[in-house]
Amino acid sequence: VILLIEKYEDPFVKIANMIGGDEYLKVARSLLKAQDATDEEIASSTGLRINMVRKILYDLFGKALITGIRVKDERKGWFVYRWRSRKDEVENFIEAQKKKISDRLQQRLDYENSSQFYHCGNDDCLRVTFEEGLEQFFKCSSCGQVLNLKKNEKSKKVFSKKIDEIKKDMR
Repeated sequence: VILLIEKYEDPFVKIANMIGGDEYLKVARSLLKAQDATDEEIASSTGLRINMVRKILYDLFGKALITGIRVKDERKGWFVYRWRSRKDEVENFIEAQKKKISDRLQQRLDYENSSQFYHCGNDDCLRVTFEEGLEQFFKCSSCGQVLNLKKNEKSKKVFSKKIDEIKKDMR
């Protein structure tokens, strides 16, 4: 069963769904309906197994999207966690993800800028750096054809454009 995300769904729920799919979606919706719910209450309301709910809660907690408060259960006498969404942290989470992606793209752009690549022209074969080409005597290790210098200007433009788009979109 695939759950649909409504157009006007809370951003917290949308992010949870992007992170982990339907199970995360169910847990996020449950957290919004009942703030300070225990993992058992969430499992009961979502129909998910308790260990799955705990895994999701710990993951969302690790991403700072929820918070847990440890309280003593008066009936049972042991400590339980009550979980609460941190809807105010959704924007920070999104910005942090954009920064991570931007940094990775920048690393890739730096690699593209600092390397020369060689390729045989066959789409099934990988391009190699100058050093790798030299080790292979400029013969493709897959098909045996001669390796020629391959321009990577197109790749560099794509990476630069994407980095600019992400940075423009960041706060």
